[in-house]
Amino acid sequence: MRRVRGITVVAGVVALGLVLVGCGTKPSSSSSSSTASGSGSAFKACMVTDTGGIDDRSFNASAWAGMQAAQKDGKATVVYTQSNTENDYVPNISAYSKGNCNLVVTVGGLMAPATTDAATASPKQHYAIVDSNGNGTNVQGLQFNTAQAGFLAGYLAAGYSTTGKVATFGGEKIAPVTIYMDGFWEGVQYYNKQESKSVQVLGWSETTQNGSFTNSFTDQTQGTQLANNFLSQGADVIFPVAGSSGLGGVAAVAASGGKATAIWVDTDGCVSAPQYCNVFLSTAFKNVDNAVQASVEQASGGTFATKDYIGTLTNGGVGLAPYHDFQSKVPAALQAQITQIKADIISGKITITSPSQPKG
Repeated sequence: MRRVRGITVVAGVVALGLVLVGCGTKPSSSSSSSTASGSGSAFKACMVTDTGGIDDRSFNASAWAGMQAAQKDGKATVVYTQSNTENDYVPNISAYSKGNCNLVVTVGGLMAPATTDAATASPKQHYAIVDSNGNGTNVQGLQFNTAQAGFLAGYLAAGYSTTGKVATFGGEKIAPVTIYMDGFWEGVQYYNKQESKSVQVLGWSETTQNGSFTNSFTDQTQGTQLANNFLSQGADVIFPVAGSSGLGGVAAVAASGGKATAIWVDTDGCVSAPQYCNVFLSTAFKNVDNAVQASVEQASGGTFATKDYIGTLTNGGVGLAPYHDFQSKVPAALQAQITQIKADIISGKITITSPSQPKG
C-alpha cells in the first residue's frame, strides 16, 4: 500500500479483525463489541465502526489497525463496537461517551452528526472522527485529501486502458467518496490533455457532481451489477469507492476473464483483499491507521489534539500503492509519468479542483 510498515499493519488488522469479530460478544441486538488484549495501559480508547464493519477491507479495518498499533506500543487499551445500521451510531457513541473511554474514535463521514451531537452533550469527553472535520475543541477530524491519490489512479487507468473507457462508482454520495471520484475524473482529463486522447469516464462527472452509487457500503450485489453494466459498455478499468460493496464490483472484474482490471481504495487491495490481487492495478490509499494511531497516542500522552489532521501526498497520508502483479505490465513510461505527476501535485504545478477537498 504505502510504506512497508503501513502495509504490515494493515495486513495484521485484516487478520486480527476477522478473528476479533468471531470472538466478540453482543451487548445488544444492533452491535457487537470486542476488546483487543495485551495492553496494561490505563488509557482506554474506544472505536465505533461504520456499517461496513471491522472487516470491511477498507477504512474501518484500517482504523482498527491504528487502534491496535497504539495498544501494541503500550499507549492504550482499545475496544470497538460495530454499527450494523446507521440507527446504531447514536446509541453506540452515547454508550462510550457515558462509559470510561478516554477517547472515542468514530469512523466515517456518515457518523459526523452523531459525533458532533455527542461532543456537544459531553464537552469533557474527547473524540476523533475519521473522514470528517472536527470542532476545534473536543473533536479532532482525521481527514484525507484523496483527490490527490485519485488523480494518480485516474491517470493510471486512462494510460492503461485499451478501450478508451474507464469507470468509477461510489457507495453513497458523500464527500469522503466523491473526493476520490473527483480526483479520478480529473486524472483522466489530465491524461487526455497531455496525450491528446479522449478516454471516457463512466459513472461520474466532477462537473455535474452526478454519477453511479450502490447506496450502500455493504451490498456487494449492487457493486457487481454496476460493474457489469460498465463492463458491458466497454470499460476496462473500474475504480470502486464503496467499501465492501466495491468488492462486488471487483468480483465482476475478476469474472471478466482478463478483459478488465480494478483499482482499489483506502488500503492496499493486495493486502486487504489478496484473493483479487491479480486484477488490482494498484490502490489509491489513505493512511487511516497511522492517523488514528497518532491521535490515540497523543491523547494517551496527555495532549488531546484539537487541530484537524489532513493526509496528503506531501505528508504521506495518501498515495498510490505498488503495482504488484502489474509491475511488469504497466509500461515503464506510464509509471514514470505518474511519479512526475505526484511531484507536480506536491509542488503545486498541478492544481486539483475537487470541491470535496478538506480545508486545512
